[in-house]
Amino acid sequence: MTGSEPWVYIVDDDDDVRTALSRSLRKRGMQVEEFADANSFLDAFDRNRQSCLVLDYGLPGMDGLQLQQQLIEEEAAIPVIFITGHGGIPESVRATQAGAIDFLEKPFSLSVLIERIGAALDLSNQLHEDQRQRASLDAKLATLTTREAETLEHILANPSQVSSKEIALALGISPRTADIHRARIMQKMDVKNLLELVHTCMNR
Repeated sequence: MTGSEPWVYIVDDDDDVRTALSRSLRKRGMQVEEFADANSFLDAFDRNRQSCLVLDYGLPGMDGLQLQQQLIEEEAAIPVIFITGHGGIPESVRATQAGAIDFLEKPFSLSVLIERIGAALDLSNQLHEDQRQRASLDAKLATLTTREAETLEHILANPSQVSSKEIALALGISPRTADIHRARIMQKMDVKNLLELVHTCMNR
C-alpha cells in the first residue's frame, strides 16, 4: 500500500468497535485511521486524500449528524457511512438526505460494510476529480481580462447570439475586437469551439 491510496477513517467512541473494525479492514488491505470523537478526527482529517468515513451516530460532544453537517459546510469531499447502536428512522432519514452512503445498525454484516466502503471510495474518487476540474476551470477563468470576462458572460447568457456582430452590439465594441476577445477566451480556456466552451463553463 502507498500513501496515495484511499483511506478509511473510523470515528466511534467504543474502543472495541474501533479495534475490531480496524483489524478487519486492514486484513483486507485497507489503510485505516481511527478516532474516538469528532474533534480528534477533524484535527487529523486530510481533505486532499481520497477517503471515506465510517461514523458512529451516537458520539459524545459533537454527534455524527453534526459532524456530517460540518463536513458538508466545509465542502469536504468525503462520503459518510453511518453505524449506530441506537439510531432511529428519523436519524437515518436525516443522514441519508444529507448524502450518507448508508445508515447501518449494529450489529451489522461486515461484508455489507465492506461493500458500502467500496462504493464510498469510488464516490470519493469522483468527488475529488470534480474538485480538480473546478479548480482547473477557476484558474483558467482567472486569466481572462475584464473585457474577455464580459464577452464570456454574454456568450454564456446568450448562446444563440455569439457571432462577432452580436457580441459587439451587446458590449458596444467593434466586431473585430469582439472576434479577438472570443479567440483569446477559447485559447485561454483550452477549448476548440464555442459549444465546448459553453458546456465546460455551464457544468462548473
